[in-house]
Amino acid sequence: MPKKYVYFFGDGGAEGNKDMKDILGGKGANLAEMASIGLPVPPGFTISTEVCNLFFKAGNRLPKEVEQQVISSLKKLEKISGQKFGDPVNPLLVSVRSGAKFSMPGMMDTILNLGLNDQTVEGLARKTGNRRFALDCYRRLIHMFGDVVLGIPKKKFEEILRAKKEAHNIQYDHELTETILDEIISEYKKLVAKEYGQEFPQKVMDQLKMAIAAVFKSWNNPRAKTYRRQYHIPDHLGTAVNIQQMVFGNYGPTSATGVGFTRNPATGEKELYGEYLVNAQGEDVVAGIRTPAPLKNLEKEMPQVFKQLVSVVKRLEKHYGDVQDFEFTIQEGKLFMLQTRNGKRTGMAAVKIAVDLVEEGLISKEQALLKVEPEALNQLLHPVFDLEEKKKHQILAKGLAASPGAATGQIVFTANEAVAWKNEGKKVILVREETSPDDIHGMSASQGILTATGGMTSHAAVVGRQMGKPAVVGCGEIKVHEEEKAFYIGNRKFVEGEWISIDGSTGEVLEGEIPTKPSEIIQVVKGELKPEQSRIYQYFTKLLSWADKYRRLGVRANSDTPADARVAFAFGAEGIGLARTEHMFFGPERLPIMKEMILAETEEGRRQALQKLLPFQKQDFYEFFKEMQGHPVTIRTIDPPLHEFLPRKEDLMVELAVLKATDGDKDKISELEKLLARVKALSEFNPMLGHRGCRLGITYPEITEMQAQAIFEAACELTKEGLKVVPEIMIPLVGNVAELAHQKEIVDRIAKEVMGKYGLKIKYSVGTMVEIPRAALTADEVAQEAEFFSFGTNDLTQTTYGISRDDSAKFLNYYLNHGIWTDDPFETLDQKGVGLLMKWAVEKGRATRPNLKVGICGVHGGDPRSIVFCHHAGLNYVSCSAYQIPIARLAAAQVAIQEKMASKKAAPSKTGSAGASRKISRKVKKAGK
Repeated sequence: MPKKYVYFFGDGGAEGNKDMKDILGGKGANLAEMASIGLPVPPGFTISTEVCNLFFKAGNRLPKEVEQQVISSLKKLEKISGQKFGDPVNPLLVSVRSGAKFSMPGMMDTILNLGLNDQTVEGLARKTGNRRFALDCYRRLIHMFGDVVLGIPKKKFEEILRAKKEAHNIQYDHELTETILDEIISEYKKLVAKEYGQEFPQKVMDQLKMAIAAVFKSWNNPRAKTYRRQYHIPDHLGTAVNIQQMVFGNYGPTSATGVGFTRNPATGEKELYGEYLVNAQGEDVVAGIRTPAPLKNLEKEMPQVFKQLVSVVKRLEKHYGDVQDFEFTIQEGKLFMLQTRNGKRTGMAAVKIAVDLVEEGLISKEQALLKVEPEALNQLLHPVFDLEEKKKHQILAKGLAASPGAATGQIVFTANEAVAWKNEGKKVILVREETSPDDIHGMSASQGILTATGGMTSHAAVVGRQMGKPAVVGCGEIKVHEEEKAFYIGNRKFVEGEWISIDGSTGEVLEGEIPTKPSEIIQVVKGELKPEQSRIYQYFTKLLSWADKYRRLGVRANSDTPADARVAFAFGAEGIGLARTEHMFFGPERLPIMKEMILAETEEGRRQALQKLLPFQKQDFYEFFKEMQGHPVTIRTIDPPLHEFLPRKEDLMVELAVLKATDGDKDKISELEKLLARVKALSEFNPMLGHRGCRLGITYPEITEMQAQAIFEAACELTKEGLKVVPEIMIPLVGNVAELAHQKEIVDRIAKEVMGKYGLKIKYSVGTMVEIPRAALTADEVAQEAEFFSFGTNDLTQTTYGISRDDSAKFLNYYLNHGIWTDDPFETLDQKGVGLLMKWAVEKGRATRPNLKVGICGVHGGDPRSIVFCHHAGLNYVSCSAYQIPIARLAAAQVAIQEKMASKKAAPSKTGSAGASRKISRKVKKAGK
């Protein structure tokens, strides 16, 4: 029996169903489902997604066996409809539409009224007694076909149409008369002959074959490829082609077309939401040519049809257990459903709808959790612009939308200025060529961050997301001139103090001050609003409380300050997975002492400076432990190379040259020369692979001693106050077990000394950050000393790929655009390479130490796809920025639910995948205790 490529639907039945989206695409599967449950769906057939790949492999040709099945289905459609394709007396017209497995709104192409030519248009006119209607359909076909199939810019058709309307003083399409439509069709045909080099095809089978080919080709148009990359849709899936009998909303005053949602997609309110146009075709509603009417008006205009529509869409929502985005056409008072799919919605609407559907008894809690995209929760956490106000402001430039939310403020160009201006009560946007760790205090003081360079994982992007600060990065249109305290967009200059606004959700840079407001959820988290005052907060916490019951992975926070930790705890963090101590040494009081320590030429000098830093570090850890209320706090000892705490060599050389040229202060010159000499001595060709991490602690053990002393003194003091403390000391950049043993000996020695002084015994653990491939490959050895592993996947990705994250922006977009890589490995975990190292480390590490606790603290810890991998790899927890914690909680629940559903479908074999999955879960739970 030949392989089936074409599936028929309609006439009260279908050859497919809603579970066949892989084969029929989303649209085709839902058309089949609607037909099979008896809804009014115009009959038709779907060419499977499989054919899309066959089409490309055959050099953009339809295989013969597929052509034969299309012809067979077309004959069946002719029999059901009582019409004949290409018949000049009783012509059958069809629409040809795309339909991938995943909804890609507006990304691919549609052709309506296919089957019209110079003969069939007159047959349609005679049959309907409405020549104006027939001509209107024909001019629409030539326009769409010319654009989609023949590649003639649609603008050229629109220019002809606009000129005719202006000549006859007409505003709307439905006002075009027969005579004018005849003229337009004639000019459209001339345009086709001129641009395409051939007449508009009159053979209807040629039209159909060309249209099918065009829809398949549209799978690879630039906007479709961009959309797939943005939403992680695989290229190999292909699109289906849906061929369906035409019904006409442009038939006259009792005909209409419209689109709608079963609930409000912006707010989640339970109300019929949508628009329609009388005497129009579907494309008119979305084209904006006429202003559509709200769906509620249809109740007055066509009450019986409205009643039927309400009944149908209620049935659809109940059947699919989700909000439906539907399209319909009314032909002479008769309703037809053309499409249904799960409706796209805002983050706010997604949360409300999911909870409401559970409370209405339509779905289970597990189903509700699967209906909310984890990243959609971002929208609920960040400041927002009032959209009407935003429309009043000019868009100046556009960069990468790196960290969502809205920010408005006055331009500043340095971190110190940002702090100073904030201290004066001003709101600022920090504008930099790019940011560095030196800028951390200024970033914290800013409303938002704008950089000219950098990608989605640049310092500004990562820290912006971590802090919950809106960030637009890689905005190449701006040229920063810090010495002028200005930046340029083209010839226009923007100076320090001017107001700009940035939208981190769209990447837009806007002129002037646009008022922003914090989201309700943030207001509640910060105590500015009571929980009972925010309905969305109540929905949000209810959904996440359900997520917590289903997830196995723990969720911790990456945090640099106690204030960050407080926000993280409010968002549900179960501990701190990464406290970066190096970020604690910046600031006006601490940085000079840090520089003193670095410049010291003897160990004694370093120790003197470190004793000055000790109280600051102790207070940091005291506050961290207190904020976490007995949950574990993983503190990473100092990681970056020491030169990062000193001024740039180039800046010092310029300052020295200026002072010498102007006979400046000799003491100042001497001081700068000494500083420059030290900077040169510490300078490295490749700092990422240089003197940093555990290598610093080994060559300068006094640094590790000071940090350990601060940790245990803070822990002892809180314990004396009656609070529970769980310190976890993490040694970075270990590549050899001997490095860890060296640093662990120091930690253990200092812990013993401090606890002896306080007369206390505190349980603590020492582990390592796995960020060097060798540490992963020798995990069985490393686990002899390490009590926990935490994967630092930012550096593990860099060292595995052999590329710098900050420099990869120079070629990464090219790689992604040309299919060299499918994903940015710094955004989503590379499962085949880096992931394999992680799996190896987990297996080898637990072979040595069965109760080894394993987590992840790289930027991937907040990425939903990476969280899925972490769950299956048997990790105990993920750690991410405070504002990503809700995302991680939901993503962790979703993978656990999906695993449970998959195990139910699988055969109940103890040796099968379900049994293996249960074994992993038991091991992980045991290790986490």
